[in-house]
Amino acid sequence: MAEVNRESVEAALGVARAELKKHGGNVDLVGVNDQGVVLVRLMGACSGCASANVTLKDIIEKSLKEQLPGINRVEALM
Repeated sequence: MAEVNRESVEAALGVARAELKKHGGNVDLVGVNDQGVVLVRLMGACSGCASANVTLKDIIEKSLKEQLPGINRVEALM
């Protein structure tokens, strides 16, 4: 199992970023803690979008958990 740290999460975000960029959005990694919580900032078209929570859970969190099972949840800074 891959270790959950800033480097592994940054690498794993590539899959989610590719999907977000199709719609003019992006995501910035703010931090990762030792409880498996990832903190991100939604950017571009994703920032302030009415569907931001769906994007966070269905695209970003799902993708990260598939690649790094040690991730418990993803939270976004608003």
